[in-house]
Amino acid sequence: MILSGKEIKKRLGKEIFIEPYSDDQLNPNSYNLRLHNELLVYQETTLDMKKENKAEKLIIPAEGLLLEAGKLYLGRTLEHTRTEGCVPMLEGRSSIGRLGLFVHVTAGFGDVGFNGYWTLEIFCVHPIKVYPGVEICQIFYHTIEGEYDRYKSNKYQNNIGIQPSLLYKDFAK
Repeated sequence: MILSGKEIKKRLGKEIFIEPYSDDQLNPNSYNLRLHNELLVYQETTLDMKKENKAEKLIIPAEGLLLEAGKLYLGRTLEHTRTEGCVPMLEGRSSIGRLGLFVHVTAGFGDVGFNGYWTLEIFCVHPIKVYPGVEICQIFYHTIEGEYDRYKSNKYQNNIGIQPSLLYKDFAK
């Protein structure tokens, strides 16, 4: 079952943690998250799953940054979230999607116990100017039934910034 906006607010500080939090970003059944001013772009045109792919940092100035169509940008949310006892999910906002901007290519599913910033896999169909602090996506929460193990990851848990793919670590096992 998806939590209502009122239920999200009621669970703040108990099962749901969003920092910073503003009532202005609360929706009937989700909470809008904002885009940080940093992006990462991979330096190589061909990426290798078994290797660490180098990325460079871009800063989105207050006057905006023009994103190229067909290019992957990694961003992150301004908000740090932690979830206990609920499953967080991330979706793009319809106003953003209607401009041809995708905020997650595949990774919209969170795990119970996730603690960190959400890395956004940003891809656009048309060139588009983006701005820091824009409400770019929304987080919503599902209840979870039955016993569960909290999310643990040596790759993405407790992150402090944008997380490029760390898939190469799986090949070292």
